[in-house]
Amino acid sequence: MDFASNPERFAPPIVESGSDTPLILTVPGLDNSGPTHWQSIWERERDDIARVDLGSWARPHRNTWVNQLNLAIRRAGRPVILVAHSLGCHAVAWWAAMERPAYGDPVIGALLVAPPEVDVAPVDARLKSFGPAPKGPLPFPSIVAASHDDPYIQLHRARRLAQFWGGRFADAGAAGHINAESDLGAWPFGQFLLRTLQGLATRSGEDGAPASTGGPVRAQIELSV
Repeated sequence: MDFASNPERFAPPIVESGSDTPLILTVPGLDNSGPTHWQSIWERERDDIARVDLGSWARPHRNTWVNQLNLAIRRAGRPVILVAHSLGCHAVAWWAAMERPAYGDPVIGALLVAPPEVDVAPVDARLKSFGPAPKGPLPFPSIVAASHDDPYIQLHRARRLAQFWGGRFADAGAAGHINAESDLGAWPFGQFLLRTLQGLATRSGEDGAPASTGGPVRAQIELSV
C-alpha cells in the first residue's frame, strides 16, 4: 500500500459525539511505517485504530509533528490511546510537555516502542531537533518497550526514558529497532503490551492517580518477552 497516496487511511474513524470507546492512534517515526510494519498490520486488523499523519516523514520538524498529533487527538472526540514507534515516541513526549493536558484527558495511555537516542550522538542527524528529550512524567499511564540490539539506542538509555516519563519498561528481547526489518509480523508481544496498557488506563484511578488529581501513576514494573 502506498500510504502517501491513500491519505484517508490516516483519518480517525467517524464516531458519535460523546463516545467513551477509546480510539487508538498510531504515531510512526522517521520515513513512516510501511505495509509490513506491525503498526500497519494492526491498522488493517482492527477497526479501532487510525494513523496520525505527521507529514514531512523524511524531514521531521518537531513542532509540526506535535501540532499534527495535537490535531488528531482533538479531532478524535473520545479518549485516546497512543501507540508510537521510534521518533513518534518523542513526538508524544513533546506533545505532553507543550500541551500540558490534564492527567488522563484526553490521552488515557501510551505505548512507546523503540524511542531513539536524541540527547547524545543520535544515529541519524534528523533526530537532533527532537532533543533533548523531555524529562518530566507523562500525564497518562505509559509503557516504554525497547530491544537489546536496537542500533538507535542502548537498552539502559531506553530504560532511563521510561523512568523519566514515569512509565513501565518492557524488555522486547533482541528485536532490532522493532520495525519492519525486525520481521515481527503482527508482533504478539506488542499486542500483549497494548492489552496491558489498556488495563492500566482503566485502573489508573484505582491505582491512585485519577484524572482529577493530576498526578502520574508511578510503578516500578518491568515486562519482558
